[in-house]
Amino acid sequence: MIIKYNEPLFRPPAEAESLIFQVAYGCPHNTCRFCGMYKTVRYHLRSKEEIVAEIRRAAEYYPDTTRIFLADGDVMALPFDLLDEYLTVINESFPRLSRVNIYANGSSILNKTKSQLEILRHKKLNTLYTGLESGSQNVLDRFSKTESVEDMISAIQLAQMIGFRCSVMILLGLGGTDMQKEHIEQTVSALNRMKPALLSALRYILIPGLPLPHGFQPVSERQAIQELYHIIAGLQLDRTVFRANHTSNPLPLAGRLPADKEKLLLQLEEEFHSNQVPDQYRDFPIEFL
Repeated sequence: MIIKYNEPLFRPPAEAESLIFQVAYGCPHNTCRFCGMYKTVRYHLRSKEEIVAEIRRAAEYYPDTTRIFLADGDVMALPFDLLDEYLTVINESFPRLSRVNIYANGSSILNKTKSQLEILRHKKLNTLYTGLESGSQNVLDRFSKTESVEDMISAIQLAQMIGFRCSVMILLGLGGTDMQKEHIEQTVSALNRMKPALLSALRYILIPGLPLPHGFQPVSERQAIQELYHIIAGLQLDRTVFRANHTSNPLPLAGRLPADKEKLLLQLEEEFHSNQVPDQYRDFPIEFL
């Protein structure tokens, strides 16, 4: 066996062609009630000796590797010395390496010093995939996400200043019907302060076996389209690649902001006004009620 994997193994869609090393199993947080990715896995680090041997062995079979993804959840939470050593070995082993990408939480980014982050960036750590989910602290608290919105904003600002590419994910519908307006407005506010290089919008899907917060009522597909419209309409980003083409989304979208903003809004309006929408939903509300 060249590389050892322990299922379930997750990676972002953009890492489909990357060589993956699973340096830890599970997620060090694993409290979020909207995420079922690692609920069956007890978080623990793999043996350093095993990982180093695995990297060197894989380099013999895949010497031309240019992209590597380190799994599992929030690899930035690893102790700095350990993550630094892995990156050193990876750089030594793969002469054509261009980038190493990971999942990272805001708190784990801020737990590294600026100089430590600069060292990691110098060793080709490149894209940090981060879940904002919602800019509303009330929404995050309701779903037991142990992150502060303000910390996540500060973390993305710091990371991008150092030179990391930050890919930020939001979840449409996470506010439910009762907190939808707050979810939209505060998510827009957080994203406008972050100004992420990459932004992905997925739709929140109920996970079997994970209890919903008390009183939570999911939004309809039409409300999800409406929600995405208002989020895009409120964004004031300078240079962001935007994706809403995950299979969970009611309408696949992709573009660059701000250049494609009006085109994206028009696509959403056309979908909302299409013949598939019942008459009572035909008047698209530009002002959210």
